[in-house]
Amino acid sequence: MDADGSQGNLFRRLEQLNEIGAALSSERDIDCLLEKILLAAKAITRADGGTLYRMTADRQALRFEIVRNDSLGIALGGTSGNPINYPDLPLQDEQDAPNNSMIAAFAALNDRTVNIADAYYEAGFDFSGTRKFDERTGYRSCSFLTVPMKNHEHEIIGVLQLINATHPETGAVVPFSLAAQRLAESLASQAAIALTNRLLISQLEALFESFIKLINLAIDEKSPYTGGHCQRVPALTMMMADAVNATSAGPLADFTMSESDLYELKIAGLLHDCGKVTTPVHVVDKATKLQTLFDRIELIDTRFEVLKRDVQIAALRKQLDLRARKDQLAENACWDECRKELDILDAERAFLRRANIGSEAMSQADQQRVRDIGTNRNWRNPAGVDADFLSAEEIENLAIRSGTLTARERETINHHIVATNKMLEALPWPKHLQRVPEYAGGHHERMDGTGYPKGLTREQMSLQARMMGIADIFEALTAKDRPYKSGMKLSQAIEIMKKFSRNGHIDPDLFAVFLGQGVHLRYAADFLDPAQIDQAN
Repeated sequence: MDADGSQGNLFRRLEQLNEIGAALSSERDIDCLLEKILLAAKAITRADGGTLYRMTADRQALRFEIVRNDSLGIALGGTSGNPINYPDLPLQDEQDAPNNSMIAAFAALNDRTVNIADAYYEAGFDFSGTRKFDERTGYRSCSFLTVPMKNHEHEIIGVLQLINATHPETGAVVPFSLAAQRLAESLASQAAIALTNRLLISQLEALFESFIKLINLAIDEKSPYTGGHCQRVPALTMMMADAVNATSAGPLADFTMSESDLYELKIAGLLHDCGKVTTPVHVVDKATKLQTLFDRIELIDTRFEVLKRDVQIAALRKQLDLRARKDQLAENACWDECRKELDILDAERAFLRRANIGSEAMSQADQQRVRDIGTNRNWRNPAGVDADFLSAEEIENLAIRSGTLTARERETINHHIVATNKMLEALPWPKHLQRVPEYAGGHHERMDGTGYPKGLTREQMSLQARMMGIADIFEALTAKDRPYKSGMKLSQAIEIMKKFSRNGHIDPDLFAVFLGQGVHLRYAADFLDPAQIDQAN
């Protein structure tokens, strides 16, 4: 039987150690993990206080991560919200010799547990700082148990220091028993493995997210207009996810996402448009109807100038023919006719320039006028051949009813989601990220089954994919960096979204949360120009 409790009590502490190990292995947050390690060590050894140190990146010092003391009510670091302002504990002294006088540094440097019954009577270590602390606070730091934490590569990654073991019955401060030491060493070993694994996973996640940002950077380099979109959609999606988690009433009250679920959705948001790396930049950035690698309206301007000069030349020739007769009235009539024709050409050029912008819906009459100008007028091309003023492809572009894209170009744009699906479905996703392709690939589907690429209905889609669909549309409506339009005011975008909610385009339950939780207002505050933020109900 151990000195600090019965054999049964020791068994219970061993069971507690196993439970702690399982809890540590499931913790994702580093700060929470460090805090759990220290609190578990305090509990299993019945310590009144303790400190967890981590090795600095340069391995020259120990950094205070978590500090707890029950008697003094001290809680620093971790989830406490209280910063630790203590300086790092150097592993070398001023003469660059090992700092073996400090007990935590000694444990780290020598990979050795140090168990001290009473610091006030222990020789060989410098406890002057401890005594000053005790004088200032009225505390009595007595027993110390200092355990190094070592990873799978046998590197010291931290030190666990416990202070003042307490008797289970009387509460008096006692030395740390051999059994408590072994439990603490076992816990330190489990904790080091859990911490190392969490750090490795965090590093892999950071590397993975960096690759994602690299893809988005490539898209951004192709087009500055879509680069911002790739960052704003995931941000808005996560705002919606938080709002849904906070909802306590309505159809979505029982739906919640864990931290792992939220991370999976975040990754899907960052990758939702990765297929745009395959989309030609002149289609993505098509600001006007005639834009390819450049805006071809300039070519049409040139043709108008050719026609105007043809009119002027024809008028001058008529004048020359009249010179012998010296008929001033005829000459004036000739020039009047020339000016009328020039005015008509200028009006037609101005009309085509307006049509080229494509920011508003084009009437059928205007579409027909484009065709009439294109086919009823002729010009002599550089080959000296009379040709229609506009080619069939130019007429098709200038007669686009809304926006700047032809049907073929829309198919090209829409293909990015097919490319996204192919790219994401080809990756060997781990279990906790297996739904990324479905979330990312569904943001252009519609609740009524008329979306693309798969024509899924609301019942066939996950709630996360439906969230992303709302985020994608709202970002597109309010984006102020598109080449073909300015960002809508908030009220206008909300009215359009309300129509989409009623006509089966977006999920009405999610949209109700979007408005009810004020997601649109939080997004507007972060990403919209002040001039766009008007009253929106």
